[in-house]
Order: sequence, then C-alpha cells, then structure tokens
Amino acid sequence: MHSRRRFRFLGIVIIAMPATMCAPQPPAQAPPRPAQATQAGRDGNRAPDYPVRPPAPPEQVAHGEQVFKSNCSFCHGSDARGGETGPNLVRAQLVLADQHGELITPIVQNGIPGQGMPKLTLSAADIAAIAAWLHSQPLSDRGAPSTLDILVGNAKEGEAYFNGAGHCTQCHSVTGDLAGIGARYEPKTIQNLIVSGGRGRSFGRRPAGSAAPKVPPTTVTVTLPSGQTSTGDLDHISAFVVALREPDGTYRSFARHDSIPKVVVTNPLQRHIDMLPQWRDSDIHSLTAYLVTLK
Repeated sequence: MHSRRRFRFLGIVIIAMPATMCAPQPPAQAPPRPAQATQAGRDGNRAPDYPVRPPAPPEQVAHGEQVFKSNCSFCHGSDARGGETGPNLVRAQLVLADQHGELITPIVQNGIPGQGMPKLTLSAADIAAIAAWLHSQPLSDRGAPSTLDILVGNAKEGEAYFNGAGHCTQCHSVTGDLAGIGARYEPKTIQNLIVSGGRGRSFGRRPAGSAAPKVPPTTVTVTLPSGQTSTGDLDHISAFVVALREPDGTYRSFARHDSIPKVVVTNPLQRHIDMLPQWRDSDIHSLTAYLVTLK
C-alpha cells in the first residue's frame, strides 16, 4: 500500500517537473495562455502564444484604431507592425501581457525620453481602446505589406506651414541644411525625418553617395553651487548622477541631490518630440510634399 502511494506521488512529480523546469511561472498579473500555440509566421518561426481574452466591443476596437493612427502610426506603422522609428507593437511582449491597457498606459502617458518617444496626453479610455485594437490584430500572419501613398499632401500648403505655423524656419533653412533634400531622400524617409528629426533606427534607401542625416548631440550644462559650470555632450543622466564629455574629450560625472547641481539639458530635437502629439495628418503630408520639391 505504501509503495503504491509512493509510486503515485513520484508519478505526479515526474509529470510536473518538465513543465516547471521548461517554463517559468508567469507573474500573478500575467494573463493565461491558450492551450495551443498560434501558427508559425510566414518566416517559419513559431509565433508567440496570444493571451486568452474575450473580444472587445467592436466600437471600442474601431475607436482604438482611429486614435492609434492619429497619434502612433507615424512611428509604429499604420498596422502597428513597426515603422522606421518605432518597433512592432503587435508582437511586443508588453502588449501580449497587457489586458485592458494597464501596462500600456504608463508607457504612453510618461513616454520613453531616452528613445525619443514623447509622453502623449491620451485618456485612459483612449489607451484602453488602442490596447483593444492591438489585441485584435492576428499574430500568426504578418499581413500584407503597407502600401501607403506618401505624396498625398499639398506642396503649397506645406510651404506655408514650413514658413508659418510649423515654425520650421527657427531651426531649418531650405537653402541651408534642407537644400536638395528632395533629391537626397525618398518621400517616406523625408516624412520620417519630419516626425523624428532623424533620431530613428534607419533612414530608408538613399541615392548613391548621399550620407545619413547628421543628428546633433544632446548637450548638458552643469552649474555647481560655487558657480563653476561644465558643458558638453550628454553621456547619461538619472535622478542621482549626470555625466558629460567636454569638447576636449574630458569625461566628467556629477552626483545629483534634488536640484543641486543645476542641470540644463538641451536636446536639439526636442521640438520634433514636442510636436508628435500635435501633428495633424494634413500638415505632415503637405510638409512632406513640399520638401520633396526641394531638389
């Protein structure tokens, strides 16, 4: 009798051990995973399992798609499967683990400054709708490639925006840094440069002999209580330390205690980052159409 119970007990252990050893238990808040994995993607790799969740109301999904395309598509692609500056969100682990936008909300509302993602002033309901739309996208099929018609704007309106409401002339000149940009880059690349300022992962195809856009470095000035200052290219910054490299190559690091020392960071692309939540589709398309004419 004892040996039989022991045999059953060992049997349970033997059956349970592989599952425990092969796959760590998910966090308490992680959603349950389906019994069967999704089909492999077209590239032959096994697609991640998609969490089991009831379908969202169609009107919420439709609203999420609208909000996403108005605020996020220029970086993450119109289908959320990756753009020139933003990663694929459909297969992102954070999106897979999210249920109703609770994991996505902090990212959207706080941004990721170090990676060029601004904080967006979207409501919790809007972000939940975006999450619902992302969750509705199939994982097992990457879908047809996006075929966006980039040149749908009005070049004259783009020129007016460049010289007026867009305040682009504060930093750029069509006879200076933007001279011949229409001949140097494809329309899609130009549109990416408008949105990101050049802080993207790639710049698309360029004509032979053309160089990638030069992205000016972020600089920082540190002022000590004594009045002594140090200015250079920002190396890294946190709540506890700021480090920089001075023009002569000297590396300097300063401990931070609240507002001491005084730290002023200058990001030459800040205007582009601040504009992300304010862009209108018509402005971006018209500005792209105008810059393409600058041959």
